[in-house]
Amino acid sequence: MKKTFTVFFLLVSFSYFMSCVHEAEINLDAMLESSLNQKSATGTYEGYIMPSSDDLAALPNQDTKNPVTAAKVELGRLLFYETGLGVEPKYPASKATYSCSSCHVPSIGFTAGRFQGIADGALGFGQSGEGRTKHPIYLGDDVDAQGARPLPVINLAYVTNALWAGTFGSFGVNEGTESAWNQDTLVQINFKGLQGLEANNERALIVHRQLINKDITDSLGYTAMFDAAFPDIPVSERYTRKTGAFAIAAYFRTILTNQAPFQRWLKGEKSAMTEQQKRGALLFFGEAGCVGCHNSPSLNSAPHRFYAIGVNNLYQSGYNVFRTGPNDKRNLGRGGFTGNPDDLYKFKVPQLYNLRDADFYFHGSSKNSLKAVVDYFNAGIPENPDVPAGQIATQFRPLGLTEDEVNDLVEFLANGLYDPNMNRYVPAQTLSGNCFPNNDLLSRVEMGCN
Repeated sequence: MKKTFTVFFLLVSFSYFMSCVHEAEINLDAMLESSLNQKSATGTYEGYIMPSSDDLAALPNQDTKNPVTAAKVELGRLLFYETGLGVEPKYPASKATYSCSSCHVPSIGFTAGRFQGIADGALGFGQSGEGRTKHPIYLGDDVDAQGARPLPVINLAYVTNALWAGTFGSFGVNEGTESAWNQDTLVQINFKGLQGLEANNERALIVHRQLINKDITDSLGYTAMFDAAFPDIPVSERYTRKTGAFAIAAYFRTILTNQAPFQRWLKGEKSAMTEQQKRGALLFFGEAGCVGCHNSPSLNSAPHRFYAIGVNNLYQSGYNVFRTGPNDKRNLGRGGFTGNPDDLYKFKVPQLYNLRDADFYFHGSSKNSLKAVVDYFNAGIPENPDVPAGQIATQFRPLGLTEDEVNDLVEFLANGLYDPNMNRYVPAQTLSGNCFPNNDLLSRVEMGCN
């Protein structure tokens, strides 16, 4: 009898314990849903849900001059990885050896595998782009290197003005900045009345020494795809950097991290996130205040906002960098573009998905882990002595998070926002048959590419 009672007591206790655990899980979900309802611009947590990548009509911020079509997306998907466009290198040895994806590697969140992206003028790949080094025949100023860490080309459907300073795009936050558009010939593209992706892509093809014309589309096999994507554009204007830029922009708008655990949770799959990730999300949208700046489906800012948080620039971060230094106006952030003193040292609020494997963070690559990023915000102490205290954002202040809370927040950022299947956006091959993202001999060996 005593044994039977003991077993019964244990069963009742276990059932009670499990019901409490279940209730705790329900409360976490309910608390997070309530917090999201309060913070969402739409008034409901569903406002954070990204559309399906193939629901082209639902993709936001499309350029009226470049509506997204399946034909454009497929063309852009190939051009982005096509090393055969790299026919204007500084030196012939690098011809057709690099692509747009040289600095935007899909396996590491479509960003560079190193602190500074290099297209023309580099060799090698390593495992994920970290092994790329300067070609020995190039001088430092010869290489096509970026002055700030390359932003990832994911969730760009939520970007209206491109680059850290929001330099490109005729609308959005750039309305009223027309006086700055004549500062150089490349920025003058804003006078064409384009959205940020279209404007920046056309500029990028020029800057990154890539060419598109009828001879090239014929030789590589893309002419029929340009015809299908742009039937309304006269043949005399159809095979150009502009149409190529439009196609790549269409492709960009489909690269969405809509399979991340947080996205699945938002769509009703409450078990998609762990309890720790849910606690981290509650901090993000609550006590930690991250949502004050990162509040959109991609967790960038909408409309774009720019803040100074006093991080080091690329040349200050201890790396052997090229084509940047103390006098690089890109170190001035938004102010380097607008010329407005109030904008100095302020950089765009970036999106936050698929950062887990990036290895380099902030515009100057001054941090090497998401834990270091969260610690920096938690401490609230600027690291760059060149940024005046008066420019530092008022939101940048000590957060007072405990170590456990920091770890919960890092877990949400690292894994709750991680879409594990970004290779679904990558073609099996390009029409040229060249290796990609790079096609130099060392890269081909390291990538096992025939």
